[in-house]
Amino acid sequence: MARRPRLTIAGVPQHVIQRGNNRQATFFADEDYRLYLACLGQAARKHDCSIHAYVLMTNHVHLLATPNNPDAISRTMQDVGRRYVQYINFTYRRSGTLWEGRFKASLVDTQRYFLACCRYIELNPVRAGIARAPEDYVWSSYRYHALGHENGLLSAHNEYCALGASDAERQCAYLNLFGNHVDAGGLKEIRDTVNEGWPLGSERFKNEVEAALERAARPPKRGRPAKNLNGLEQN
Repeated sequence: MARRPRLTIAGVPQHVIQRGNNRQATFFADEDYRLYLACLGQAARKHDCSIHAYVLMTNHVHLLATPNNPDAISRTMQDVGRRYVQYINFTYRRSGTLWEGRFKASLVDTQRYFLACCRYIELNPVRAGIARAPEDYVWSSYRYHALGHENGLLSAHNEYCALGASDAERQCAYLNLFGNHVDAGGLKEIRDTVNEGWPLGSERFKNEVEAALERAARPPKRGRPAKNLNGLEQN
């Protein structure tokens, strides 16, 4: 079966995830994380892709990024993947693939889900039990958003900028977001959409995506088609 093309619209953020092959490790030392971020920054600038949030886990990567042209994220990830795999294979004297197929991505409704997606990404180390609090994990964007640490890789999104009139106000408001409980339903929705490639957002947002791309932005309904009054199946 042919792969379903990704849904991508210039100017609309995407939640991106890429996993190690067979869920195996993709980072082995601090220098690996630093090199990946350097490659990501260079590729994002080259292909006009804005990075808003990230976390680098031992065996996978989460990004929240806006492509400023339709192909920006694909080209960025291809560029990073090529350079980083060459580095890993040379450094650790290995060969073959590092990543599990192509990356996965979902469009993100900025008005309702952008900040929730940031929080989901930056809380990954806490949910995985490798950090007690998000500020304890250095390989994420949390310290930039919540503590004001400089990070040349990141571009502040309008939803983040709208949290306050000053850096201090924005950081305080962002910190407060992490005081709220993350419900299981919200976590599942974010996970399911990125793994299946469907938009994360309201019904109105999905309608807008379908209108813009002239393609379905929802999974097909299960079961047999409904019958009309003449007993014929409707498609």
